[in-house]
Amino acid sequence: MEIGKIFHTTIGGREVTVETGKYCGQANGHCIVSCGETSVMVNVTMSEKPREGMDFFPLGVDFEEKMYAVGRIPGGYKRREGRASDKAILTSRLIDRPIRPLFEKGFYNDVAVVATALSVEPDVAPEPLAMLGSSIALSISDIPFAGPTGSVNVGLIDGKYIINPDAKQREQSLINLTVSGTDEAILMVEAGAKEVSEEEMLQGIMFAHEAIKEQVKFIKKMAKEIGKKKAKVDVYHVDAKVDKAVRKYADKLMDKVLDEFDRTKRDEKEQELDEKVFKHFGEILEEHQKDIETSLYNLKKEKVRAKISEKGIRPDGRSTHEIRPIWCETGLLPRVHGSAVFTRGQTQVLTTCTLGTVSDMQSIEGLHPEDEVKRYMHQYNMPPYTTGEARPLKSPGRREIGHGALAERSLEPVLPSFDEFPYSIRTVSDVLSSNGSTSQASVCGSTLALMDAGVPIKAPVAGVAMGLIKEGKKVTVLTDIQGLEDFLGDMDFKVAGTKKGITAIQMDIKIKGIDEQILREALEQARVGRLHILSKMMECLDHVRPELSKYAPKIINFDIDPDKIGDVVGKSGKTINKIIDETGVKIDISDEGKVCVSSCDPAQNERAKQIILSIVEDVTVGKQYVGTVSRITKFGAFVDIAPGKDGMIHISKLSKDHVEKVEDVVNIGDKVKAEVIKVDDKGRVDLKLVEKL
Repeated sequence: MEIGKIFHTTIGGREVTVETGKYCGQANGHCIVSCGETSVMVNVTMSEKPREGMDFFPLGVDFEEKMYAVGRIPGGYKRREGRASDKAILTSRLIDRPIRPLFEKGFYNDVAVVATALSVEPDVAPEPLAMLGSSIALSISDIPFAGPTGSVNVGLIDGKYIINPDAKQREQSLINLTVSGTDEAILMVEAGAKEVSEEEMLQGIMFAHEAIKEQVKFIKKMAKEIGKKKAKVDVYHVDAKVDKAVRKYADKLMDKVLDEFDRTKRDEKEQELDEKVFKHFGEILEEHQKDIETSLYNLKKEKVRAKISEKGIRPDGRSTHEIRPIWCETGLLPRVHGSAVFTRGQTQVLTTCTLGTVSDMQSIEGLHPEDEVKRYMHQYNMPPYTTGEARPLKSPGRREIGHGALAERSLEPVLPSFDEFPYSIRTVSDVLSSNGSTSQASVCGSTLALMDAGVPIKAPVAGVAMGLIKEGKKVTVLTDIQGLEDFLGDMDFKVAGTKKGITAIQMDIKIKGIDEQILREALEQARVGRLHILSKMMECLDHVRPELSKYAPKIINFDIDPDKIGDVVGKSGKTINKIIDETGVKIDISDEGKVCVSSCDPAQNERAKQIILSIVEDVTVGKQYVGTVSRITKFGAFVDIAPGKDGMIHISKLSKDHVEKVEDVVNIGDKVKAEVIKVDDKGRVDLKLVEKL
């Protein structure tokens, strides 16, 4: 009896196997995708009925990082996996974004996608396999899904594009590009890059699409062979009679609302319109409230899109290429190491920069060895008041984590190396007002905050969000989209970079994909917009501050012999703790012997450095030391010549004359200058007294 089925394909020169039908028999769709020693299990399920009261598709996606996958026991008291890591959340978003547009509008059944990393080797990342597996599981299930989609990661080394690069290749690559799409179009792009050109990025995306086409072909073959018949589900459609009546009554009134370019006034007029409509249709309101609300939304959407597409007029009156007014300020918070406010239209972000030491780096427990420590951390917060809402503050959600990661990825390529600037760096972007493109405003604000803090970045980075209105063959690309254009448009395409090139991209599509020509136009338009924004930022601050804030820690780095680390630390940390107590500094020592000394007082840093160097310095015959008499015996005096290091002055070496008792010459606590006359094979040091100080 055959249990399950195994399919084989090749992606990026590596064999990939897909096993299904053997496990998880109660899920609507299931598969295990494996490549090398990496295996990811994906299960998809659907509720039997639509969720009551929904006006959006309730799709839930979770990527589970299991520590057993890399042979580790989780940390923490309970020794089990807890809240999803930022990495897992970002992977969940990568899975979600390309599949969401491929479910029918009005489909309100709950759909859950759970991808679990079962086994992970360093050279085969689980994320592309999870994305592939999600598409396979949905395609072979009975869940209505207009896929399949394919997904790949792309690297660029020495001018050559690579599909799903290994760990070493990822380190060398100029781009870290993830692309999803159907066999006809691109649906999602996520990328970090080291200032690559628009053409290089575009070619990378199109290279990815060729591999995606092969994946889609493979999945279609699987679905044809073992796929379930798609279930018939109730899909919400607005009542035709109600829709016709609402449109007839509200058509001209909606025009007057949209003629107002000021957002606040437009929102007020829209609220008045809603009240008029609901009052007019009061008799049927209770039974058809959702239909009336949907009709108004659709009417507004159609009119906004038509104005843009046919007349080139945006909701705030701008042209398609025009960027909202920009103003910036820096250095506004005196106790903060670096601070900046970036304002673009009604979008405003405050970013702060804090500098720390090695010990302030973020430790991460994850599936990737390279992710164990983070030197640069960017965090994004968007409180309710930014949109005028009155609700309680909550911990950062998936959106906040995603926006923070995007800004972090945008700025990483321009940060100085640790050897050049031995600090851990944290930037925090707090949105003060929101009307679209807050993530890119946080990129701009973070650049200014880093410069204000004195971080020697290689080049300033700016970001801009592009939009799209596609009506048939008519395509309109929008620069610097605001909230309404994002909400009612077909694309949210964020591009960040320097004057030289792109550092990060994030693209989400709400329609069933876009082609190369649209991508090319959007990238070029984004480049022009980015240069304009950079020029405005440089008007505010055109250079990195030459000095760090007086409140920032001052750091010096130096190397010692790794074999001497134990001497510096001392028994139970006695020696190093004594240095810290005496100088007030912070000391970090790596296993390789790299020493980091930090405090707000450069003089104390130098003092601590000299103490450490004296400890690790080899004691040589003829060298003189200033030390303190620590112990006296009948035959001599012991002198501390360095922390954790002493030598003995024999009674005969205390003076040229005969000495009856040691105490006749020196006592405990006396400062003396002594010269090394012998070091035996056990490291014991013999001294002679040069002078008493």
